[in-house]
Amino acid sequence: MYSGRRTAAALGVLTAGTLLTGCLGLGGGDPDAGTNGVARLPPATIEAQAESAAAAAPTVRLSGTVTSNGRTYRLDMRLRPNGGVGEVSTEGSTFQLLRVDADLYLKANADFYGADGDSKDSKAAAAKLNGKYVRVPPGDPAYRQFSGFTDKKVLLSDLFVLDGPLALGDHRTVDDTRTIALNATDGGSLDVSLNGRPYPLRYQRAGNAGTLNLSDWGEDFTLVAPGKGEVVDYGKAILRES
Repeated sequence: MYSGRRTAAALGVLTAGTLLTGCLGLGGGDPDAGTNGVARLPPATIEAQAESAAAAAPTVRLSGTVTSNGRTYRLDMRLRPNGGVGEVSTEGSTFQLLRVDADLYLKANADFYGADGDSKDSKAAAAKLNGKYVRVPPGDPAYRQFSGFTDKKVLLSDLFVLDGPLALGDHRTVDDTRTIALNATDGGSLDVSLNGRPYPLRYQRAGNAGTLNLSDWGEDFTLVAPGKGEVVDYGKAILRES
């Protein structure tokens, strides 16, 4: 009897505690419990805080897809203010990009440069460039086309082009990190971290124009120019205008 009374009393205390916790809003019913609290802010304020956090971070890794001018690019880039390094794929071709300050380098296999061409000269040129870094001249169309993929400021500025007024979306997760979605009424959404600093973690472009994931905020990485023996100077132009 004593044991039964003590068990009943203990259950009563637990039940009362559970009810009290629910009344105080300390339980699982509050989706923002234990977060940085930004989901309670107006959408425009959340966007401004995410933009500020992104601009202040020295580094970031950006991966995903971007569709531009009818062409889809898949990228995986690590970026810092003075350059970036990573891999880009488009239309069956994959190449590496490396930019240190104003110097842009591209590395690809022979097929990228037209090793399947008919002429001996084109095959020989492609073989020479295979697996080597090619310094891209600033006046080359390829420089204008690809340098943006290595530019933290340029790429992040695209994240904050949300069409139309903003509205709070769902609470979600990106790679196990809790987020709040900002949805633009005319297209596009941005997932902002609810853990720590309010970094943008995922950007879905309007019109199914791609999705980009952002990670490794503030994590350092090595960014150095290739050695002279790894670089081929291919003159004033390396790619046709596209």
